[in-house]
Amino acid sequence: MIDSWLPPDGVRRISDVITVSVGMFKGGDFRCPAADALKARGYRPIRSVEQPPELLEHFTFGPFMAACDARACDGEWPFETDAGTRRPLHDGLRQWSAHGLASYRDAFPADSAEPLLHEAEEPWIYRHRPGDDDPWQAREYRLTVWGRRLRSADGKVRELRLPVNKLRKENPPESFVAAAALVLAEGGTGPLPERVRIVEFALLGGPPRTLFDGTSEEARTLYRTKGRAALASVLDGQEYRPGSSCAECPFLAVCPALRRAPELLGVESAGRPRRSWSVTNGRNYRICPARDHMRRLHLPTADAVEHGPTAERGRALHAYLARCHGAGAARPCTVDIPEAWVPPGYDLPADERALGARLLRHHAAVCPLRLTRDGADVRTEPRVVRHDTKADVIVIAAPDLLYRDAGSWVWRETKTSSYRSGSNRPLLERYPQLALATLLLARGDLGGSSDRARIELEVLRPGGADLEVIDPFAAATRATAERIVQDLVDGWLQDDRYPARPGRACGSCEMAHWCSKSAIGQTA
Repeated sequence: MIDSWLPPDGVRRISDVITVSVGMFKGGDFRCPAADALKARGYRPIRSVEQPPELLEHFTFGPFMAACDARACDGEWPFETDAGTRRPLHDGLRQWSAHGLASYRDAFPADSAEPLLHEAEEPWIYRHRPGDDDPWQAREYRLTVWGRRLRSADGKVRELRLPVNKLRKENPPESFVAAAALVLAEGGTGPLPERVRIVEFALLGGPPRTLFDGTSEEARTLYRTKGRAALASVLDGQEYRPGSSCAECPFLAVCPALRRAPELLGVESAGRPRRSWSVTNGRNYRICPARDHMRRLHLPTADAVEHGPTAERGRALHAYLARCHGAGAARPCTVDIPEAWVPPGYDLPADERALGARLLRHHAAVCPLRLTRDGADVRTEPRVVRHDTKADVIVIAAPDLLYRDAGSWVWRETKTSSYRSGSNRPLLERYPQLALATLLLARGDLGGSSDRARIELEVLRPGGADLEVIDPFAAATRATAERIVQDLVDGWLQDDRYPARPGRACGSCEMAHWCSKSAIGQTA
């Protein structure tokens, strides 16, 4: 236990029972360690305001789990994927859930399990009562699991099936598997099992992946070696990690890390559900509301669209520059680009690798680290998260780089192009993230001096590097930025159904497969 752990002002402990979902062991950028610790330790806000609910179902696995529950009750798969759900389903979620149910039946044929397994009726919860000297002052510890719980008729075998959208290349953390295995081995009522098994299966399709298959004693041993210390880390989490999860966080009003920015977006939303928004969301919504909604549900994308050669080259360049700029030495980039410059995880054809190296050499002439003193002046790909309390929206921005020039923060965006010249459209309209950056800098939101505060757009082309500079304090620039951001936000903020907008964009839509209104979705 960390002695310095303290809850924020405005919360109180309502229970001495510590309850930890094993999902908290996964960590990741989208989880907030401080919020997990507060929830697990039994803290709640002293004052809470109930939020209006969303009209549509927003839990991606909700319809799938409801359909499985319905089958467990009557032995038949429901005809409709929204049977048992509390809210209407978006067309994309309905298409995806139907696909996921078919994938589940293919992955686990009813007559293939040995021994035959049945859905468990009661939840499995591991309970432990500590001694009086417990460092977290808990009366009881509870570990819970989520997924499809199955058991053999004699109770000797338990299996936990964990649904995911698609299987990642890497396995989940060992601490997560260890905690889940302990719950299977020791949790629930009735006779304890002799053998436990944990498998991941992808609703996208394909064979399941076994994460653990062993005796109950082996499960307990795994927890002692891999899970116990990780539990302490969960309970002692102190890092507040603002992001999209803030929209549903019960501790939002008392969070010391989430900065307030009333009227940032220039709109109001009285009586509307709290939501998160980024410029990427705004662009997607403008093209097609259904596309943005399905991306927010994290439905699998079409790889041919999402990871085409041009898009992958751009991501690879950004990853390379982020690694160079974030090395801590504040050393400006040079024209010496290694032949094997492509970062791990990116697979580029030879022509894109060669073009990427050429573009990176041009970057050296405009590298922002020429103006910095040390690594403390540089923030690579930071998340800038603000709560517009007037709109009740969590605003998320991710500049490619923030750097400090003589005490003033500079917002740098880097783009790549295979063309030698660009569009004649105004910069803020072409790249609306620059409009949001303008509003943030004009408000002094990033701190520092305003003397040299500015926005820079670096465009790397085969013939050289273009560097455009935007003054966020110019009245005309700010007025344009306000209009662009308001236009991106206004319609989305009032939308509850996110209808599809079929058209030419369907041909390059990474979500078309899950859209019944798209010709691509109908024929895929």
